[in-house]
Amino acid sequence: MRVDAFDFALPRELIADRPAEPRDAARLLVVAEGLADRAVRDLPRLLRAGDVLVVNDTRVIPARLSGRRGAAQVELTLHRDLGGGRWRAFAKGARRLKRGDRIDFAADLAAEVEAKDEGDVILAFAIEGKDFRAALERYGRMPLPPYIRREAAGDPRDRDDYQTIFARREGAVAAPTAGLHFTAPLLAALDAAGVAHETLTLHVGAGTFLPVRAEDTADHVMHGEWGMLDEAAAQRINVARAAGGRIVACGTTSVRLLESAADDQGRIEPFAGETRLFITPGYRFRAVDLLVTNFHLPRSTLFMLVAAFAGLERMQAAYAHAIAAKYRFFSYGDASLLHPAAR
Repeated sequence: MRVDAFDFALPRELIADRPAEPRDAARLLVVAEGLADRAVRDLPRLLRAGDVLVVNDTRVIPARLSGRRGAAQVELTLHRDLGGGRWRAFAKGARRLKRGDRIDFAADLAAEVEAKDEGDVILAFAIEGKDFRAALERYGRMPLPPYIRREAAGDPRDRDDYQTIFARREGAVAAPTAGLHFTAPLLAALDAAGVAHETLTLHVGAGTFLPVRAEDTADHVMHGEWGMLDEAAAQRINVARAAGGRIVACGTTSVRLLESAADDQGRIEPFAGETRLFITPGYRFRAVDLLVTNFHLPRSTLFMLVAAFAGLERMQAAYAHAIAAKYRFFSYGDASLLHPAAR
C-alpha cells in the first residue's frame, strides 16, 4: 500500500508541548459510527462492566546524553540495550565518529565507539547494570520526541510528565503515550464501573518516531521492541473476553504486544521476546476490541495501525475533525477512543 495514503497536513500550533493538567482533562474523540467530542475522564461511562483495559507498564529511561569526543560536542540517544554495557544509539554527526573513538559524558561515564551500523553507533560503556542506570539518572535527559520544543539542557518537569502512572519496568526510550492520560481518580472510577485493568510490558524504542521512508508499506522494515505478558495476566484477559468483556488496548504498544501474543482464534498466550509486528490496513485483528490512543504523526507506522483498526477513511475523517476542532496532537496531546471498522 502506498505510504502517501497515510499523509496529512497538521498545523504546528496543534502539536502539544505539555500534557493536559490534570492529565485526565485531555479531550477524547470517540470514533464509532460517527464522531463524538468527549474527555478522557468520560471513559468510565464509555466503557462497560466486564471490559478490560490493557496498559503498558514500561518506564522511560533518561536516554539522551551529551558528551565530547576530544573538542567536539556529541549528542546521543540510546535506544537499544545490547547487554554487557553495550548500547545502540542515534548520534548527531554520526558520520564524524569512527570505531575506537572515546566519548566522555562525565568524569565517571565514558564510552567507546565499537561499531557503526545502519546510521547508528554501537557504544561500549565501562559500567553496566545498576551503576550504569545510576549514571543515566545523574547525567541523562528524557528522550523527548523531536517535535516537542525544549532548551538544550531539557526540562526537569519531563522526568514526571513523560512517565505514565503505570510505569514500573525500566527500558523504554519513548513513552507509551496513551497511558499518560490516566490518573489515580480515573482508575478508581473505572474500577467502580466494573472495568478491570491488566498490565503488559513493551519497551518502546526510538524507532517509533521514525517516518516510513519507503514508498510502499511492503518495503518498510519494522523496528523490533522487547515485550512481555505473563501467564496470569493472559489467563485473566482470556476469561474476561470469554465472559463477554471487551479487550480495550491502551495505546498502540499494547495492541502490538496483544496481537503478537494471540493465536489464530484470538486466545492470548504468555509472551516474552521481541516483536516486529507491522500492522497495516488488511490486517485481521484477533485480540483487541477497542483502542485508546493519541493522535499520531503522518506517514508513521502508528497512523497505519489505527487506520488498519478503524478504517483509513474513518481515520482520515477523524483527523480532519480533530484538526478543525483544534485537538492537541502527538505525545502530550489529546486522545481518541476507536471502535473497529466493520469486518
